[in-house]
Amino acid sequence: MGVVTPVNPPQLPHRSPLPPMNVWPSPDAEPAVRAELAEGVRVRLLHAAHGDPRAAAELAAALTERQAAGLDPLPAEPLALTPTLLRVHRRDVRALPDDTRFLLLLAAADQYPIPTHAYARAVTAARLDTRPLDLAEAAGLAHATAQGIVFRDAWTRIAVYESASVDDRREAHRLLAGVLSGEGERPRRSWHRAAAALGPSRRLAAELRLAARVARAIGEPALASALAERAATLTPEPAERMPLLAQAAAEAWQSGDGDRARRLVAATDDDALGGLLALRAGNASEAFDALLTATVRHGHDQASDTAAHLLARATEAAIYTGDLRRCREAAAVADRLGILPPSTLGALAAAFEGRYDDARDVLEAAAGRCGPGGDPTLLIHSGIAALLLGDHTRAATATARAATSARARGESVTVPQAMEFRAYAEFWTGRPKAAEAAAVDALRQAYATGQDNGACHLQAALAMFAAVTGDEKVCRERAESARAYALERGLGLPAALAMFALAFLDLSTGRYAASAARLRALAGFGPGHGHRAIRHIATPLYVEAAVRTGDTRVARAAHADYDRWARTVRSADDLALSARGRALLATGEEGVEHYRTALDLHAGGTRDFERARTELLFGSALRRLRNRNEARDRLHSALEAFEHFGSPHCAAQSRAELRALGERAAETRDTEDLTTRLTAQQLMVARMAAEGATNREIAARLLLSPRTIDHHLRGVFARLGIRSRIELVRLLGEGSD
Repeated sequence: MGVVTPVNPPQLPHRSPLPPMNVWPSPDAEPAVRAELAEGVRVRLLHAAHGDPRAAAELAAALTERQAAGLDPLPAEPLALTPTLLRVHRRDVRALPDDTRFLLLLAAADQYPIPTHAYARAVTAARLDTRPLDLAEAAGLAHATAQGIVFRDAWTRIAVYESASVDDRREAHRLLAGVLSGEGERPRRSWHRAAAALGPSRRLAAELRLAARVARAIGEPALASALAERAATLTPEPAERMPLLAQAAAEAWQSGDGDRARRLVAATDDDALGGLLALRAGNASEAFDALLTATVRHGHDQASDTAAHLLARATEAAIYTGDLRRCREAAAVADRLGILPPSTLGALAAAFEGRYDDARDVLEAAAGRCGPGGDPTLLIHSGIAALLLGDHTRAATATARAATSARARGESVTVPQAMEFRAYAEFWTGRPKAAEAAAVDALRQAYATGQDNGACHLQAALAMFAAVTGDEKVCRERAESARAYALERGLGLPAALAMFALAFLDLSTGRYAASAARLRALAGFGPGHGHRAIRHIATPLYVEAAVRTGDTRVARAAHADYDRWARTVRSADDLALSARGRALLATGEEGVEHYRTALDLHAGGTRDFERARTELLFGSALRRLRNRNEARDRLHSALEAFEHFGSPHCAAQSRAELRALGERAAETRDTEDLTTRLTAQQLMVARMAAEGATNREIAARLLLSPRTIDHHLRGVFARLGIRSRIELVRLLGEGSD
């Protein structure tokens, strides 16, 4: 705000609800919008522009290239860019009489940037005449209610404050401070006293520091941040400014104001806080190095919990990278400093090294700490531990409680972090539609709070949901976006999850070789490429893809390791998937018993979607063994489940198997003349051939040999009286008209 002197209150982003993402104007509607804006920058610009797409478009045009790409924080004060909208509002405000403008100013100072709810008391205490407000209402700028003044929009309120004189603003803040004497109002009283100050004051700075501590204790990090920053401005002691700015940055981050936190950190030498912000929106490997260095520096202060806190964050960075070397390095630092390492770190290091018994014990202890209340970060770690144990119900509970606790504490930044890991639990328990809606909301929150790394993880999760629900276009777009970002930032976890989503899409649409190739690539884990945890949970999928392509050598070794983990943690679902893997790798009747075992185990688990996939595979095996009645029952059960989950590709596979048993689904009746001339197996082969599949691809889909497919196609040609695939395509096309 160009006319504000340094001692006046800094303008903080208004915490209004985020507007829907679809209000962002299209390039055709708003030529000023820059096409190269990163998605997170678009969301934050809309936030800074109070949801107004016209102002956001104007602000976007003024960004630097690095700001547009999300590499630098947004401008410290968007209002300094004086959007056209604000200039129009200023003109309207200045047309009002002075007494009307002062009443509006008093209301604006009471609402922004710190809401204090003291307007009515200040008007009464100063015996101000409120009749001049009628002119503001007549002009359509604001109107009075029992709760106070309601402005036409956020920009009107800002224009009122920004266009007032410095003396009038000080007077408004003085009046508001004078009536804030109730219990719990001290931090806001201090805020207004500071805003009315004429210059630096040691006494006011000390009052603000105390008020910031109170605000932090009552769960108002945004207020605590504003007070700490104001204290840094008013303190006459240069040595005190850096710690106060660092405190303000930390509180701004907790409140969800990522861009402001990054700007404040840039004015300090706090590498620990810089590492934390890099963990959420920068290079994960660099974040790990910065956080571990800070851990070592603070580790000699035995009376402080800072080192343990920093080590926990370094652990998160190591988990995001997927780099086993960094996990080991963090564990070694914990041992050297005598710090109890975060449970997820110790468990991952043990699991990655094959010490499954040790990993299980540590994870069980961590997953047990998921009761209501408590520290949201510890609850998230409990959820991660439960996920690794295959206990998705407990994981969902822990992450939900983490989000609730974070909201209660005012830690907006932690809510999307909890949703990153809740997404896994929702996916595995077969609730993709509901989970997708929650993940989209979390994605917007992650972008709005400056957590682009978390947003990348959520993009990968949404790619996974899209794969399950059959939206191939969305799956590919989200997965490719996540992988491109992850590779640049060294984020192995979302990169691997995105690859997993693409592999599942390939598997569910019959592209088995492509699926197996993607899943094999997960073995090449490392910063920004893959992740051991994702590779592990993808093993059942890889076994299926490998069997369908006839390349089971590596799959057998992968399954043996997965089976050892399943037996160690004794998760019903993991044991079921291991039994399913044995069934796929077996032959004939031997596989049937393994499938029965798998379904018995699924009955005690929670992964209903995987149970349906086991029934599909079992039904297909029974059909090939000519056990038609049981095959039909299993396939109908799988079909019903897939339709409930909204998974069309898996449902289509179930219908194809039922057609092979001679059942005509509704969509096959248009080709009834062909069904009377071809066997069910021949008709299925004919359709795949007409769609362009090669004999080898058809063989992989139907678990038959290419020689058998060739035999079936010769029979199809003979029965239909044709001699080429071109004629087959034409004939099937006519049959479906």
